[in-house]
Amino acid sequence: MIDLRILRDDPELVRASQRARGADPADVDRLLTADVNRRSAVSAGDSLRAEQKAFGRTVGTATPADRPALLDRGKELAAGVKEAEAAELAANQELAAAQYALPNIIEGAPPGGEQDFRVIKHVGEPTAFDFEPRDHLALGEGLAAIDMERGAKVSGARFYFLRGVGAQLQWAMLTLAVNKAIANGFVPMIPPVLVKPESMEGTGFLGEHADEVYRLAADDLYLVGTSEVPLAAYRSGEILDLATGPARYVGWSSCFRREAGSYGKDTRGILRVHQFEKVEMFSYCRPADAAAEHQRLLGFEEEMLADMEIPYRVIDVAAGDLGTSAARKFDCEAWVPTQQAYRELTSTSNCTTFQARRLGVRYRDEDGKPQVAATLNGTLATTRWLVAILENHQQADGSVRVPAALRPALGGREVLEPVS
Repeated sequence: MIDLRILRDDPELVRASQRARGADPADVDRLLTADVNRRSAVSAGDSLRAEQKAFGRTVGTATPADRPALLDRGKELAAGVKEAEAAELAANQELAAAQYALPNIIEGAPPGGEQDFRVIKHVGEPTAFDFEPRDHLALGEGLAAIDMERGAKVSGARFYFLRGVGAQLQWAMLTLAVNKAIANGFVPMIPPVLVKPESMEGTGFLGEHADEVYRLAADDLYLVGTSEVPLAAYRSGEILDLATGPARYVGWSSCFRREAGSYGKDTRGILRVHQFEKVEMFSYCRPADAAAEHQRLLGFEEEMLADMEIPYRVIDVAAGDLGTSAARKFDCEAWVPTQQAYRELTSTSNCTTFQARRLGVRYRDEDGKPQVAATLNGTLATTRWLVAILENHQQADGSVRVPAALRPALGGREVLEPVS
């Protein structure tokens, strides 16, 4: 949730953020009203409680003749306090609902929707072939690496088996990502993939995109779509020691997404599926360090893409395409030859203090006072990367060249040959 002090000091900044997202600026005024009402209710309750306390002292010194009237007055005050506390509770609930409805305040993201991103840079040239390239599914089937048919038989549409060299490629890629993160000071984590509602709510995933999330109603638990969720909640309610710099974690987990509303879109192959593996970076830091940490995470993502030897571009995602928690997000999009387009492979988001405020994650400043931390996340590798690896490194006979960084984990193999 956003800092109410910013809302009170500069409501127009928050309205401008809403307009840039294509969201309703009236939500800002609803929160302002709720904030005023809550403070008024608290003030009224405090006054009544103070009066009740002072009055209680007079009863003890009253004469027997005065006591009945004073007791009646005491009952009136007690009823008033009870009513005031009910009003406080209602005002707090109204404030929480209005505050949870408001997304994070953008920081530097271009205004507009999905197509209004800003291209920051291109790295490498789009791969060109002197033959008709195959798409990743045709290549994967030829290598006996991807089996969509049996995935659908076992689990339904948009499920798959990675087998043989497909499984090896994924393991190699994800292990490389984890090792890179560890070498840069990240603590490796295997997090739970089922989380409580407060963990999902705290990270901002139960808002407008709640229909993307799998829920186990009988247990009131959610399957995560990213290990960002358990990693953010990992330190909830704690005060961190950030005196020597950010606290960094890297999680390897299975991830689950319903892909609601995407029927008929990217249904071929493994570009948009219900279950996948992902290595996710997560940082807690001081708010003043968040912008620099964001660039650092983006740099790690680019190092991984360079290791995969695939052309890509970096974009500054437009405000209307940001998630609820993100103040700014950079996507790395790889060139996919058969689509003649760049497609998102990885993203990194600066969530400023939005998630930490919800989750109660703080640190101590130079004076020892607790302050709200900032959180950031970034994907270092995921199953979708196999799409770009297979397509960009294919050869005319259907074989696929293995990027040099992945060869040691495949027993030194330089080329994956089709299976007859």
